[in-house]
Amino acid sequence: MPRTRSLAWSELKIGMLAFFAVTMAAVLIFMVGGEGGFFWERYHLKTRFGDVGGLKDGAVVRVAGVEVGTVASVEFTGAAVEVVMELKEDMQSRITSDSRATIGSLSLLGEPVIDIVPMTTGRPLGDWDFIRSGRTTGELRDVAASATEGLQEATRLLQDVRQGKGTVGRLFTDEELYRDVDGFVEAARQVADSLARGRGTAGRLLNDPDAYRNLESSFARFDLMLQRVNAGEGSLGRLLRDESIAKSMASASSNLEALTGKANRGEGTLGRLANDSALYNRLNSVSDQLDRVVARLNQGEGTAGQLLRDKQLYENMNGAVKEVRALIGDIRKDPRRYLSVRVSIF
Repeated sequence: MPRTRSLAWSELKIGMLAFFAVTMAAVLIFMVGGEGGFFWERYHLKTRFGDVGGLKDGAVVRVAGVEVGTVASVEFTGAAVEVVMELKEDMQSRITSDSRATIGSLSLLGEPVIDIVPMTTGRPLGDWDFIRSGRTTGELRDVAASATEGLQEATRLLQDVRQGKGTVGRLFTDEELYRDVDGFVEAARQVADSLARGRGTAGRLLNDPDAYRNLESSFARFDLMLQRVNAGEGSLGRLLRDESIAKSMASASSNLEALTGKANRGEGTLGRLANDSALYNRLNSVSDQLDRVVARLNQGEGTAGQLLRDKQLYENMNGAVKEVRALIGDIRKDPRRYLSVRVSIF
């Protein structure tokens, strides 16, 4: 019997040792699992979201894409959802009051995770502090909403086209507009056909080698002319290259500017005419008087007016002039007949 009791105690010690070893290994695996480290190497942060998108306990927490902890709990707090995270303690210097927590995903259709943006500004967050949450851009639901909105816009556009609204809608529903477009296309086809056959100026230019050579020759002559101008040859070249001509033009411009300045200051006849109201009034009065004289002449008033308007008076004067000219001609032919001088004494 004593031997039997000794064996039982030895087995009991071995069993207790094995149980302790297995328990310690399980505890160590649990504490080290998930990249979280030992419990004394972790700290907690809290945040709140309006929608967590299926986030669950144990979800991955990443800082700049690196796994640094897990989600400890997801619970409702009023209308929001409060999320508690367990993070590595060495991340505390990288997560500050300026950091933001957003909900991301491991892949396009993967499970949700929490992404934290590290910051070098702001104060480091302590254990159980709140980190502000943000909205992740480019989420799947945002893409779906944008796609839905695009489909709705496309549907409205198709409805407008079917109702004949807009240019495209009228093109599909308006027979007259369709005929106009068809006529325009036909006219364009005829123009292209004429060009291909060498008709017209453009057609000859495309198909006639002589026309092309003539155009090329014209361009060559034009290029030669530009070269001569750049070389200072000819009047245009001298105008562009000769400094004396440029100085003469500058001097003429200065003289013109001086003349304009004198006229603006009222100097000289032109200046007084431009600035002296009395002189302008006198010239205007003379012009009015001339207008009245011309009007009286047109109406046949006075001797000059009758001369312009009375045909009989014009013919009488013309006849008198002819008779005077005939008399002068006769005197020149026979002066003695008209110029006889008699001298008598007593």
